Amino acid sequence: MFCKRTILALIFAFWAALPVTTWAQPANDEARDNPFAATPAEQRQTKTGKDYSPYTGAAVPQMLLWGDTHLHSSQSIDANTAGNEKLSPAEAYQFARGDQVIANNGQPVRLSRPLDFLVVSDHAEYLGLLPLLKVGDKSLRNSEGGRRLLNEMGKGDQAITKLFADIIFAFANSDREYEVPEVTLDAWKAGSNTADQFNEPGHFTALIGYEWTYFPQGDNLHRVVVYKDGADKAASMPPFSSLDAQTPEELWAFMADYEAQTGGEIMAIPHNSNVSNGRMFALQDSFANPLTDRYNALRQRWEPIVEVTQIKGDSEAHPYLSPDDEFADFENWDKGNLNPFKSHLKKKEMLQYEYARSALKLGLGEQARTGKNPFKFGMIGSTDAHTSLATAAENNFWGKASMLEPGFERVSGAFMPGTPGQPDPIMAWEQVAAGYAAVWATENTRAGVFDAMKRKEVYATTGSRIALRFFGGWYYSDKDLQSADRIRKAYSLGVPMGGDLVGARKEQAPTFMVIAAKDPIGANLDRVQIIKGWHDDNGSLREKVYNIAVSDDRRLDGNGRTTPIKSTVDIESLTYTNDVGNAQFEVVWQDPDFNPKQRAFYYARVLEIPTPRWTEYDKKLFGWDIPEEAPTEIQDRAYSSPIWYTP
Repeated sequence: MFCKRTILALIFAFWAALPVTTWAQPANDEARDNPFAATPAEQRQTKTGKDYSPYTGAAVPQMLLWGDTHLHSSQSIDANTAGNEKLSPAEAYQFARGDQVIANNGQPVRLSRPLDFLVVSDHAEYLGLLPLLKVGDKSLRNSEGGRRLLNEMGKGDQAITKLFADIIFAFANSDREYEVPEVTLDAWKAGSNTADQFNEPGHFTALIGYEWTYFPQGDNLHRVVVYKDGADKAASMPPFSSLDAQTPEELWAFMADYEAQTGGEIMAIPHNSNVSNGRMFALQDSFANPLTDRYNALRQRWEPIVEVTQIKGDSEAHPYLSPDDEFADFENWDKGNLNPFKSHLKKKEMLQYEYARSALKLGLGEQARTGKNPFKFGMIGSTDAHTSLATAAENNFWGKASMLEPGFERVSGAFMPGTPGQPDPIMAWEQVAAGYAAVWATENTRAGVFDAMKRKEVYATTGSRIALRFFGGWYYSDKDLQSADRIRKAYSLGVPMGGDLVGARKEQAPTFMVIAAKDPIGANLDRVQIIKGWHDDNGSLREKVYNIAVSDDRRLDGNGRTTPIKSTVDIESLTYTNDVGNAQFEVVWQDPDFNPKQRAFYYARVLEIPTPRWTEYDKKLFGWDIPEEAPTEIQDRAYSSPIWYTP
């Protein structure tokens, strides 16, 4: 008599011998343009129908990773000068991965939750020089430039003070008079090796990078340069700084040379366009020539994303440029550049070349004129903190520099003193507790994070960890939101943020799927908006903000607006409640004003309910007087990367 185990074995053997029939399932037009759509081989079917598991085949990005691509340590000359003498890149990585560290002000500090990735982006100019000079490190005697600086250090306190001032002045003016190339290269190699040591694939990603720092007369043209590679490739060539060349075009040439020589990958991330005095997104190249198709293609190739929110202000939109957008005035720095003595040079006509939304529109115009769009970028946030501490929460904000850490009077004074007789351009209370880069990746590795940034499947937040998905296609419906596998379906029917919509059918408008969820330990959500920009039939560049979902059963009026969300903030106790707002929004929206002949872009903006601003925490903890013009509460937000439509 056969036992049950023998019978089961015979049955399994019989099943295994049965022939299997497979055939290819054709993909739709949208799937052909989607890198995560299943291939015919991955859409294998049997006589009993599709494979049971819906997750086999192409891996779509299901992993939401949080990070900071712009952080400075004690190795940056300005950070070190401003008091960050203790926290090296190693402490920066330790803090980002969730460890508690002791800040330069002597206080313990820790994140509420670890980050998933970090770029320590110390300035390439004079990298690592000040830490060695301050201790009179003997290694400086190994180079002629180092010996010259040590000799100056031996002439007394007055000479030391003058030397440091001269070095900072040279740094600000891209003057290499005090450069010690051997120190820069050693610091670059050491920092790259430190990143390798802290890089833990699958757990924490330490990306190698630096900042190219050029700001003529204070006009910010800075870029963070990020590598996909490890130290073996990244450190094989010195970082290319503004001491080497002072145009983005020359930086891009270096990047092309790096990839050709090493086989690695690299990108640049512009930031703080809001303090560029109209130069970051100008319609001229570095030599005042009109943009060409070649320039536009190169810029799109090497600068796929832009940092639109950080400590030095938010650069998504401006009320002067977007007067119909009631939320375009969020934490703007619009009174000057990075030279406090040139603040009077700021003109309103510069603003259109400084803010991301305006630049996205200008890019459509350039595409119509030259065939290439120079400003086809995704959007991220980061901190630009010079404290080695990637903090962006209102109740855990460590400030721009170590001299502005909690406990110092960092609210009522000037952040950058202005020209005598002119108003102070930037006040200390105008520092912004922002922001973070959110990445949709298939894995938490250097390749996973870098590739997501390259394809622009990323978004910006002003500090909160709002989860945001944004897809565009031609066939989405409310029914798709009810599917348990709606994310994979969204990829198969369209493209994610950062993608391109093509092939509009006659009398068919695109549909967009937005899924947004509150920060798990944060505030509820007020609303979801879609911002559209387009190039109309007359060649004009236009925009419109659509409220596509609002909380608390509020209704939209004839202009598409609704009443403001009720604030639950109690300033005295620094609390708020989630009695208002939604924990999540899921919505499919179709453009009611679509014209298939017009180029356009769309991106999602998600707003939280009001919460207390960081200045109020300083007031309560330290008793500082807060200027009347300082906001007491804010509505943190997220900006998706756009989806573009091209006829």
